[in-house]
Amino acid sequence: MFRTAPVRRVRLNRRVPRQCLSSTSRRGVATQAELLDELSSRGFVSQVTKPEQLQSFLRDRSRVVYSGIDPTATSLHVGHILPMMCLVHFHIRGHRVIPLIGGATALIGDPSGRSTERPLMEEALVQDNMTKLTASVQRFFERARGYAEKRIQSLEATLSPPRVMNNIDWFRGLGVLEFLRVAGTAARVNTMVARERQSRLNTQQGISFAEFSYQLLQAYDFLALYEKAGCTIQVGGSDQWGNIIAGLELIGRANEPQDSAADSRDRAYGITTPLLTTASGAKFGKSAGNAVWLNEQLTSVYDFYQFFMRTNDEDVGRYLKLFTLLPLEHIEQVLEDHKKRPEERIAQKLLADEVTELVHTGNGVRHATAITKVLFGTDVSTVNAEEVLGALADDPRLFPIPADEMYGTTVLKLAVNHNITKSANAAKSLVAMRGLYLNGKPVDAHTKVRPEDLIDGRLVIVRAGKDKHAVFTTPT
Repeated sequence: MFRTAPVRRVRLNRRVPRQCLSSTSRRGVATQAELLDELSSRGFVSQVTKPEQLQSFLRDRSRVVYSGIDPTATSLHVGHILPMMCLVHFHIRGHRVIPLIGGATALIGDPSGRSTERPLMEEALVQDNMTKLTASVQRFFERARGYAEKRIQSLEATLSPPRVMNNIDWFRGLGVLEFLRVAGTAARVNTMVARERQSRLNTQQGISFAEFSYQLLQAYDFLALYEKAGCTIQVGGSDQWGNIIAGLELIGRANEPQDSAADSRDRAYGITTPLLTTASGAKFGKSAGNAVWLNEQLTSVYDFYQFFMRTNDEDVGRYLKLFTLLPLEHIEQVLEDHKKRPEERIAQKLLADEVTELVHTGNGVRHATAITKVLFGTDVSTVNAEEVLGALADDPRLFPIPADEMYGTTVLKLAVNHNITKSANAAKSLVAMRGLYLNGKPVDAHTKVRPEDLIDGRLVIVRAGKDKHAVFTTPT
């Protein structure tokens, strides 16, 4: 069981980012807000069990809180940032946090929020995902710690790192009879049915017994962590509310002999975070239908940065509160400045800078902004080739090509051959509309790269339309 310690209140660092701040907001704002109030003010809380008791419970001493993560992929994606940042708020105040990998429950599949049954995953795939996802979670919290240290005054150097756990550890050796004696006898079928999506139950396909039992498995997770690690708080998405309540009830029933008069929910608590959508109603976390990963090998740092730069004005304030540790007063000041000059995208740039530093460190921000300057700027006179090549390492927009191709092929053909345009006809149409560029200047159908066009003698930048880019480099 974790060693308990006095709970900490945090003071936000006065050294907040200086871009676009007024002289007043540059001074920063310290806060001694209660944790639950802070989470609510930032938009993390959808539902919470007994909020007044939980507030006092958190104030009393260090607690242990967990949130589950399904190993359906090898990496965290941006949709995970919300629950992980909720854990970060607990962590920086001295509470112990457990990101729980669902290695066992992934073999069943969570039916929450689903209209159809999840395909069963192969055990070997789940095992591979568990290993890589564990590393992804550990990396996120390591970098979040570095991010927090720059924004929080006197963050304790002895703050214990999160303890990543896996529910396969207790389910692997658990027999079905023992599970039914502990979890099955405490559950009521009519209550379980009421918690399931009625749209699933009323279809011809229905819901399998395996998926139906998922809420018992998650409830057992809470009980296991309660007994093994002293965990008394679970954080989950709003679709997990029924499963969290099932866990609280199981903890209460399992501990009735010790204190039959106590309410089961006085021993443990649950918090759900809202389902995060964009202003248009789309689910947050997708870019052109694809997941945006927190692994630079799956989503480049530049693409990650640009995902947040493209945030709508209606969403950017909410995301700043959820995905950063900036003081709320500072965020409001930035939003006021943004309203006055929306074309400058002040708030979006701050959001992209902050979240990229959180996930990819300050080096990631420098690389992303360097690439942005190169790909979207029209003046290449200040571009540093060494910086660009370092930032674009392993990026699919970087094309090393031999010198004879660099100097012997028209820019139009370079664009076609490297799929910067969809076809030769599309490239010709862009040339006719003066929409194909070399180092920020329009080209014609016969333009070729000359040695003097190379920036620092090393690279050229080709752009097709507004947002298709490529950097070509050749050995010197």
